[in-house]
Amino acid sequence: MRAGLDNWIDITVLVLYFVFVFAVGVLSIWRRDQKTTKGYFLAGRSMIPFPIGASLFASNIGAEHFIGLAGSGASSGIAAVTFEWGAVFCLLMLGWAFLPVYLTSEIYTIPEFLKRRFGGKRLRIYHSLILQLSYVVTKISVDVYAGAVFIQQAVGWNTYLSILILLAVTALYTILGGLAAVIFTDTLQTIIMVVGATALSIMSFIKVGGISALFEKYFEAIPSTESSVLFMPVNLSSLNNTYNLTDGLFSNVSQQCGLPRSDAFHIFRDPVNSDLPWPGVMIRTTFIGTWFWCCDQLIVQRTLAAKNIAHARASTIFASYLKFLPMFIIIFPGMISRVLFPDAVACVDPQICMEVCENPAGCSNIAYPKLILDLAPTGMRGLMMAVMIAALMSSLTSIFNSSATLFTMDLWTRFRNQATERELLIVGKIFVVVLVGVSVLWIPLIQAAQGGQLYFTIQALTGYLAPPIGGIFLLSIFVPRVNEQGAFWGMLIGHVIGVTRMILDFVYPSPRCGEADTRPGVVADIHFTYFSVLLLGLSWAVCLTVSLLTKAPPRKALKGLTVWTTEKFEAPPKEERSVITSEMVKLNDISVEVTSEDGENESLKNEKFRTSCSSLENEDGPGLRFRRKLYMTRKTNIILNINALILIAVFVFLYVYFA
Repeated sequence: MRAGLDNWIDITVLVLYFVFVFAVGVLSIWRRDQKTTKGYFLAGRSMIPFPIGASLFASNIGAEHFIGLAGSGASSGIAAVTFEWGAVFCLLMLGWAFLPVYLTSEIYTIPEFLKRRFGGKRLRIYHSLILQLSYVVTKISVDVYAGAVFIQQAVGWNTYLSILILLAVTALYTILGGLAAVIFTDTLQTIIMVVGATALSIMSFIKVGGISALFEKYFEAIPSTESSVLFMPVNLSSLNNTYNLTDGLFSNVSQQCGLPRSDAFHIFRDPVNSDLPWPGVMIRTTFIGTWFWCCDQLIVQRTLAAKNIAHARASTIFASYLKFLPMFIIIFPGMISRVLFPDAVACVDPQICMEVCENPAGCSNIAYPKLILDLAPTGMRGLMMAVMIAALMSSLTSIFNSSATLFTMDLWTRFRNQATERELLIVGKIFVVVLVGVSVLWIPLIQAAQGGQLYFTIQALTGYLAPPIGGIFLLSIFVPRVNEQGAFWGMLIGHVIGVTRMILDFVYPSPRCGEADTRPGVVADIHFTYFSVLLLGLSWAVCLTVSLLTKAPPRKALKGLTVWTTEKFEAPPKEERSVITSEMVKLNDISVEVTSEDGENESLKNEKFRTSCSSLENEDGPGLRFRRKLYMTRKTNIILNINALILIAVFVFLYVYFA
């Protein structure tokens, strides 16, 4: 009989968790700045590193990671961790290259930056629409499906009823509390996720006999049904043409017919005949990964809520350290789950898989829920259920708030340019409800994609939408010559081709074990990571070509909008320090100097200057436009840079060790 969540102690723990999280969300509603767009969408730009870093981590590590990443570990091994560790490079890029530009621009949304960088309206509107599509396709529906998998395993509730209840609770405190509620609850949920997942990981290693035992037992974790791959009535000579019984892999297909991969404990895998070829993966997780970590409203919005650049950079370092954890608290436990429950987690017979997890494509996605329900003691199950729901809700609340911000500030204001603050807040909250309904309709398409491996599905779908965006943003801040025409056509053409491949993936899903691969060559023979690289190169080529053939943007218009034209965050020159008195207000380690548009210092009295600084990020009023110059003390700058170097050293060591 399958273990479930039926003990009153587990249920009590779960209920207490819900009450606690909801209380935190409600308390944040009473913040004084919830009635302004800056307060609601950017938490008043008053956040410090710990909650921002925790929110960055929680926003990314959703239920799809505990379901999908553990499932990829059970099915394929550790190579999927490259998508997690690649975030370290991207987060440092965010803190040291992108954030200075964003903070100088004083933006609410990333599409708003595109408007300031390139001018015009079409690029901002187009990018907002693409982001909304990506949230539905790659985030909300995937998160909701992942939560449904766990609920189906834990309590056997009706899947869609469970989804609607979770979405209702999540949307409620997101709508009421804004970004502040999201960040505060994310901080709480990050603590719960890390503590609970670490405890379960330790229990899992004890159960399997330690890391060395896992290295041995994983390769013996084969489903017993009819002697693994030979249970199906297929032609063996035909099977051998597409399936390497020694290596255990399909060409460009992530299925092994129940056999563990021989390279399961290696990150760098064969560049041609593997599920995650290393050249494509490395480019996909670094340059293309900049889309999510440096150009996605979901992530950047949290750093825009920081008090200053020092706090924002510190939050990216903290989040980077947290991103090392998934290997040890999610992937390894997923592999252990396969060792302990091979017939369920590694099943390949569609009939058996339907009985086990209601998904004929495979049941690797139940690896983590199975571990919780069969290994965790009473009380611990309730806590881990809370962990899973914490992951789901953290990710969803972040997406809801970011989507509402995009729709309200980038799209609604285009049609209602005279909209009041009250109207914008109401529209943002209503849009969350609409977004929930659209996302639920997308869930059935997620189930069968990429052979039932949820995490690979996420990466594949993201790889069809991310390269044009990440590529254009990299060029926009590093190449001043890029203009609006080049950026628009580079992004548009890249997305047309990427969406075409995405549609083909749904029309021609991966074949199941023993089935012939009849997919078109563009789907069967080009791995999704390589396709992402091709999209990146194409977008760059189109953008640069069109930009060089058209008029260059005025140099003056680029001030503060590229890494080469942004104010440097250093201590002010020595000769200036003696005169910086009433004209300067200290904000922790940062000083903010107000200048007029022609660059000359304003002579402002203390009281007037403090008043202007308190509303510095409030669009500055129709008649007052201030340019901020943020200065970082030398000591703060050195400390942050040293921490970044230590982080890179840890990053390199882990890659070399597991390569």
